[in-house]
Amino acid sequence: MSIIICPGIHELALTESFISGWSSLFTDSSIGKKTLDMVVFPCEGFLALSSLHILQFLRDRLRDKLGSPVVFISFSAGVVGAIMAAWQWQLLGGHVKAFIAIDGWGMPLWGNFPIHRLSHDYFTHWSSALLGGGHNNFYAEPSVDHLSMWRSPQTVQGWWVDPSVDVSQTPVRLSAAEFLHSLVKRYDEK
Repeated sequence: MSIIICPGIHELALTESFISGWSSLFTDSSIGKKTLDMVVFPCEGFLALSSLHILQFLRDRLRDKLGSPVVFISFSAGVVGAIMAAWQWQLLGGHVKAFIAIDGWGMPLWGNFPIHRLSHDYFTHWSSALLGGGHNNFYAEPSVDHLSMWRSPQTVQGWWVDPSVDVSQTPVRLSAAEFLHSLVKRYDEK
């Protein structure tokens, strides 16, 4: 399984910090002996919005792995290009196991693959859910600034919520990095 990281429009150092803070959870044996195949789309500026550039990058990097499952993790403006690239990847015969949008506020998210949203506050979580987002989502509480979700997911605390279950079910408190770890672990095991 490959993890496709699609950053937004921001400094490269933020993406490096995201990967460091999140992937450190994989140092335990929870994923077994496998190593994660992480592919980072090297976007500059507005290329984060371009599904064609993301798709071309995927075709170059994963050309012999079209049938191999991929999980997209995208942030902010990168959600725009990534969701369209995920649809296009499927049209080419690729297997999208899941799509994870981090603070993709205002972006409609639909697909025939599981979609998850992580939001920097409750309002963004609630209002984004109106535009699609599936099950098993996360929102920060206390709220944090937008870039904190990407820069340091291991420090962002919040709630794992699933709107498809009984509303009386208690949400789970954890960090954004732990939430991502749980999702990737689940899809890696399937």
